[in-house]
Amino acid sequence: MDSPVALIPQLAAHIIAAGGKRLRPLLTLAAARLCGHEGERHILLASCVEFIHTATLLHDDVVDESALRRGQASANALFGNKPSVLVGDFLFARAFQLMIEDGDVEAMRILSEASATIAEGEVLQLMIQNDLAATEAQYFAMIEGKTAALFAAASELGGVVGQRPPAECAALREYGGALGIAFQLIDDALDYAADEKALGKTVGDDFREGKITLPVMLAFVRGDAAEQAFWRRTIEAREQEEADLVQAQALMARHGSVAETVARAESYGDRARAALEIFPDSQARRALLGIVDFCIARAR
Repeated sequence: MDSPVALIPQLAAHIIAAGGKRLRPLLTLAAARLCGHEGERHILLASCVEFIHTATLLHDDVVDESALRRGQASANALFGNKPSVLVGDFLFARAFQLMIEDGDVEAMRILSEASATIAEGEVLQLMIQNDLAATEAQYFAMIEGKTAALFAAASELGGVVGQRPPAECAALREYGGALGIAFQLIDDALDYAADEKALGKTVGDDFREGKITLPVMLAFVRGDAAEQAFWRRTIEAREQEEADLVQAQALMARHGSVAETVARAESYGDRARAALEIFPDSQARRALLGIVDFCIARAR
């Protein structure tokens, strides 16, 4: 077997190819242009964002024992868990090397804090997994950490490289954070409502893993005693039968939990759009607004 170091190019290329549209580095590139940056610093920092994101994908697939990533075999399925974890660690380290190369203390602060917050969000996800007593506050704290933190950091970096005032940097951070929450809410809705070919992964993975997501939480609290017993068996006890996913989807349709999850995502999308109102109209601003539209449109 090749050493983990020798597998670095293969693993990194595989996870990037399987990751779909690279939204997070695009946020850094577009936000920097929005803020008038004309150099190339934003490219290096966008690379930091992508390395951090790719590292988290490698680690997540190991933790979740995922066999697929966007419709392709996951890196851990192809190369094993140990190389995936070690290459993820390498990419984190490489991201911090690039931060040092950039040399901006504020950029380092933003990305290092985002990295720590992502880890906290992943730990919180493990803490509430299979626990139907988890609250919406815990759920949103989890997605703010594991997903929205890097969206927020990626967007704020554009203001940093553009040397914009604090109010504009804060607006970009608000935009990215709200966008990240909307993105994750749509992902959680699609796990129960998407076409597998369009989604790029197996529908129902979250259900089979017993993940606590908003569609599950809403269906559970709105269900009667028999329905709640179903959720306790399938999510908490992980005792699942072949027909259970179809039953879960039917209960969600009955109580409108997927539709409400999408509606909440649209609300966060509105917040992201509103945050950009501080900036004048430009091609870059329209691109950032278009990213919001793309994220929400995945559920339509």
